[in-house]
Amino acid sequence: MVDVFSPEDRSLIMAKIKSRDTKPELVLRRTLWAAGARGWRCHRTDLPGRPDIAFGPAQLAVFVDGAFWHGHPSKYKEGQSGDFWDRKIAANMARDREADIALEGLGWAPLRLWDFEVMADPPAAATQVQERLHELGP
Repeated sequence: MVDVFSPEDRSLIMAKIKSRDTKPELVLRRTLWAAGARGWRCHRTDLPGRPDIAFGPAQLAVFVDGAFWHGHPSKYKEGQSGDFWDRKIAANMARDREADIALEGLGWAPLRLWDFEVMADPPAAATQVQERLHELGP
């Protein structure tokens, strides 16, 4: 598949895609705050995968994954977007698995939510986080 944009234009487009503080992340954080959840830190660089939200005492690492970028079957089809994207998405998915394994090795529980699910029902996403927090304890 040939890109319809020049390399320079594609670079400008890709540079505008945020990797942190995305709308789904902000929506989830606001919903958690409104529900009374406290004690998290954002984008902790000392944890594998740099979780979007990390609850230290409970050791819960929450990720809000973009459906295309992280290979959700309804948003990304292998072979449809070209070899570059197939390799890129496969590498993202492998990195996600490695981060989850590394977090578990450190005693942390990873929780992955899809961005479109957070946007469709923020309270349900916040409930998933709160239920996992309750399961893990302090």
